[in-house]
Amino acid sequence: MAFDGFITKAVIGELKNSVIGAKVNKIFEPTKNEVILGLYNNGINYALNICTYPDLCRICLTTYSKPNPQNAFNFCMVLRKYLIGSRILDISSYDLERTIEIKFECYNELNDLVVRKLFIEIMSRQSNIILTNENNIIIDTIKHYDNSIRELLPAHEYIYAPITKISFIELRDISEFITILRADEEVDLVKKLTNTFIGFSKSFVKESLNILNISSENYFKEDLKTIYEYIKTIIENFGTNNISVKKVGNTDYALVLEKGADSENAINFFIDDFYFRKERDTVFIASRNNLLKIISDTLKKIYRKLENINSKIEECELMDKYKLYGELLTANLYKLSSLDTKESVTLENYYNNNVDIKIPLDTSLSIQKNIEKYFKKYNKLKNALNIVTEQKKETTKEIDYVESILFSLENATTINDINEVYEEIAENIVIKVQNQNKKQKNKKSKNDKDSLKLESRAVLGYTVFIGKNNIQNDYLSLKFAENNDIWFHTQKIHGSHILLKTNGETDIEEDVLIECAKIAAQNSKASESSNIPVDYCFARHVKKVSGSKPRNGSIYEL
Repeated sequence: MAFDGFITKAVIGELKNSVIGAKVNKIFEPTKNEVILGLYNNGINYALNICTYPDLCRICLTTYSKPNPQNAFNFCMVLRKYLIGSRILDISSYDLERTIEIKFECYNELNDLVVRKLFIEIMSRQSNIILTNENNIIIDTIKHYDNSIRELLPAHEYIYAPITKISFIELRDISEFITILRADEEVDLVKKLTNTFIGFSKSFVKESLNILNISSENYFKEDLKTIYEYIKTIIENFGTNNISVKKVGNTDYALVLEKGADSENAINFFIDDFYFRKERDTVFIASRNNLLKIISDTLKKIYRKLENINSKIEECELMDKYKLYGELLTANLYKLSSLDTKESVTLENYYNNNVDIKIPLDTSLSIQKNIEKYFKKYNKLKNALNIVTEQKKETTKEIDYVESILFSLENATTINDINEVYEEIAENIVIKVQNQNKKQKNKKSKNDKDSLKLESRAVLGYTVFIGKNNIQNDYLSLKFAENNDIWFHTQKIHGSHILLKTNGETDIEEDVLIECAKIAAQNSKASESSNIPVDYCFARHVKKVSGSKPRNGSIYEL
């Protein structure tokens, strides 16, 4: 976990300079595991974000706004009751532990000046936010825990999480540090440090060893001295700009002894940016996978429906045989009227050069009834064929539509793209999804141009626009396009609608058209293929097929 004891100390060091003395003006809880405190201090507004999600747990100042739920969570209401209007007296943490204590000065119901505390525990799955009075009696917590170690419940005394590791800060000297590590039987230095001392994370230790050019497997006593001095120097510089945060790989970060930016709260805002991107990517992947499952399941159901329809069509193909049986029996009725009903009868088929044909009979019925039965089967299958043929057309359209949605999802790059796809399928009866938050949904009008942020590219002096999904395709082709603009789309292949803005020109060079056709091919389901056919025409000639699925961006007529 990157948000270790060193990051905690560094963040607190900056917060001390910014939020001590700040007044709490606003409190809201965007999600059930996240609280944001709106602070005002010396003419500056701050937003302190406290998050307890396991993979995103942190405390830092934030510059990113989040929606305020229409109905506040219970813990948010408690915080508003006890902390609105209060002032921050102090913010601190013990040793390199990831438990932060914030003291607030405020007035109680009797207008007496009292102290209340907020304990923030950054402990992955066990992360929590605890509100207590000045005697550490819990008022409420964002998560309630009751186990054999401690009880995090209202009216119970708050007890710090037990410490099972050694404090680096409390070491007497370097010899004690070396003795502790030498006594450990583990060979790997990264494991030794993280398993022995409070607040050491793997990312911090690995990056420190990398900076110091020390091997985790092969090291000497002098190397341990170098490590000790390096870590000690970092601790001495908490609250200064002599330390900074560095990104490690693609998914982690670590505190390093390196002069940081002169801007105030640089570490806080690095943490804020890092987790904002991580949260955005996590939400994007989760939302896309959720919709992909819904759409994939829908597509499977429609394909099963198509299989049943095809089976019915195959059955209907037997209707001509039943008609032939009925006609041959009727023509030869004079020969059969005096005969007892048998299991079958062989007659000459005058439709096929009088070749003998064997006609099965129902022995429980008379010849006349058998004739009626065959004609009835023929008429039933004839009517059924008309129905299932129409059903097959509709089902094929549904498959085409759902596959266009699938293409849009697979090519989505932002959460806004996902939301647009959700908005489309939420209004369509083909794909059934649960309703989103109505307040959030009503914020976006169907024709809200601001929500349709079309991707654009410059091509040889012209601007080309690309529709990423069916909503954007509809808007691009039917509303945004002007008469002399040129429209491109891969032929009979799902893909984005491409629009070349001609600015009224009618004579466009071939090179420009070829480049636009390449963009259409690249933004299609056949992007990995070669020789992809692309249709193009003036936008005024593009019309949506009457009766096509709502916002179906793949069925157009030229």
